[in-house]
Amino acid sequence: MSSNPIAETVASLMPGAKEELAELVAFRSVADFGQFPRGESEAAAGWIASALRAEGFEDVALLDTPDGTQSVYGRLPGPEGARTVLLYAHYDVQPPLDEAGWSSPPFELTERDGRWYGRGTADCKGGVLMHLLALRALKANGGVPVHVKVIVEGSEEQGTGGLERYAEQHPGLLAADTVVIGDSGNFRAGLPTATSTLRGMTMVRVRVDTLEGNLHSGQFGGAAPDALAALIRTLDSLRTEDGSTAVDGLAANGGWEGVHYDEERFRQDARVLDGVELIGSGTVADRIWARPAVTVLGIDCPPVVGATPSVQASARALVSLRVPPGTDPAHATDLLQAHLERHTPWGARVEVERIGQGRPFRARAGSPAYRAMADAMAVAYPGEEMQYAGQGGSIPLCGTLAALYPEAEILLIGLSEPEARIHAVNESVSPEELERLSVAEALFLRNYAAI
Repeated sequence: MSSNPIAETVASLMPGAKEELAELVAFRSVADFGQFPRGESEAAAGWIASALRAEGFEDVALLDTPDGTQSVYGRLPGPEGARTVLLYAHYDVQPPLDEAGWSSPPFELTERDGRWYGRGTADCKGGVLMHLLALRALKANGGVPVHVKVIVEGSEEQGTGGLERYAEQHPGLLAADTVVIGDSGNFRAGLPTATSTLRGMTMVRVRVDTLEGNLHSGQFGGAAPDALAALIRTLDSLRTEDGSTAVDGLAANGGWEGVHYDEERFRQDARVLDGVELIGSGTVADRIWARPAVTVLGIDCPPVVGATPSVQASARALVSLRVPPGTDPAHATDLLQAHLERHTPWGARVEVERIGQGRPFRARAGSPAYRAMADAMAVAYPGEEMQYAGQGGSIPLCGTLAALYPEAEILLIGLSEPEARIHAVNESVSPEELERLSVAEALFLRNYAAI
């Protein structure tokens, strides 16, 4: 990185940022309070509120959102007449999955092979530190030239819509000229990338019942309808022979016109086993950014260990459906529910429960804010030009903000490049990416103020 005062300041702050991120990662802030203590999330929210107060933020508050979680809000006044920029991140994280599968404890930041490992290091507690580092660098070099609002969500990973509903109930709270969402990632480490589209999502729980109770498979198997087998057939109907998503009535032929995603690089990024084919048709970018994607997230059924020779009376699954921009997630949910009900075999009773949904998003990539970010990225990543990519995941708040503030420019950057392995075991963040993106955000705020 070429030498400049902002970059030098951020570099000097990195050791302290590592210690702070370690403190934040230590909170087991999974917003599933049936499995994880609510106090862990509340403690993480309190840590962030304290950090904002220490930076001079005003009106710092823990917002009790309708889904029973807390989001952290603060406002940092800038020069009179300056634009307002909203900085977003979230402190809730995915469950650690198989803790024994981690090479180091998931809630203990551990440095290894030049990366910092721990749940939330990239998604998205590292994003909180990125915002703090950018603001600290500006304060050390002449001051923050815009009004800043910060919102740090407490339930993004759960998709329960708490912050979206709170924002709709308080439409002036998050109003801004530009929003920087710190929850996406570079196309690959070292290649500055703005995410220009997000798929929306819907999630349902499907339950199939066939019997009043389990039966002995030797005595009744072969005629008694097996609920688990019925559920498997129902779920199988959601894919074509090549693995493409197939929900009756839902278009699945979109195309992507941005950065090309080489198939071999994707196989490496996704860690696909040798000899295993990719699913779907079209380019990789078409499949992950421009088309719907269904995923069976979990199935309730007897585990192999301890299973008895029984015909199952009931079975259920959690199903996620990602939808590209241009698709209404509410309509997609209707189609998904109708498909599941239509394709449940043998007259089995089926019940579909809607869990949550988020809107897809498409940015105005040619806006002045994007040009300001491109110029900032060119300094933070010498010799590289900012690229535009999609993201297969969802950030539900984006659609809400776009609807509430249609004139606002929304930019998405972040630390979740492929090597970060977010949502998987051994999640990590590249400290170099954290440093460079903090520099880029600081320079962006300076560039944007001068437009």
